[in-house]
Amino acid sequence: MLRRLLQPVWVLLAIIFLIEAWLWDHLEPIVAKVVAAIPLARFKQWLTERVDALSPAMTLLVFAVPIVPLFPLKLVGLWLLAHEYWTSAVFTILFAKLVGVGVTAFVFDVTRTKLLEMHWFERIYDLVLKVRARAAELVDPIKRRIRELIAGGGEGWSSRTLRLVLRFRKSVHQAR
Repeated sequence: MLRRLLQPVWVLLAIIFLIEAWLWDHLEPIVAKVVAAIPLARFKQWLTERVDALSPAMTLLVFAVPIVPLFPLKLVGLWLLAHEYWTSAVFTILFAKLVGVGVTAFVFDVTRTKLLEMHWFERIYDLVLKVRARAAELVDPIKRRIRELIAGGGEGWSSRTLRLVLRFRKSVHQAR
C-alpha cells in the first residue's frame, strides 16, 4: 500500500533528477562554445594547470566555490517570490539555475579527474550515475506513453483527445 502511494513521489523525483541531468548535458556544450567564443579557453587551460598542481581535497574546494556567488541570486529570487513579483522571480531563479548548472559543468569538466581520485567521491559519482539510469528507467514508460498519446495513431483515447483539441483550435480560429 505504502509503495503504491510513494510511486508518484518517486516518479516526480526521477523527473526532477532527469531535468537536472538534461540541463547538465545540454548546458555543458553551450558553455564549451562560450569558452571557445570568448577568451575563456586560456582561462580553462590556466585552471587545468592549477588544478593539476592541487591535492584532490583542494580540488573539491575549486569545484564548490563557483556555487557560492549564485546563492545570493537565488535569495533575490525568493525575495521576489515573497513580494509577489512572479515573473521576475521565475526569471531570476531560472537564470541562477542555468548559470549554476553551466558553470558547475565547466568546472567539473576541469576537476573531474582529480575529484575521482578520492574514493568516496568516486562512489558518490557512481551512485549518481546509477540513480540517473534508474530515473531514466522509471520515467521512460511514461515518456513513451505521452509520445503515443501525442502521436494519436487513430485509436482509443488519444485520437478522441486529438479530435477534441482540433475542434477547440478550430473554434478559437473561427472566433477571431
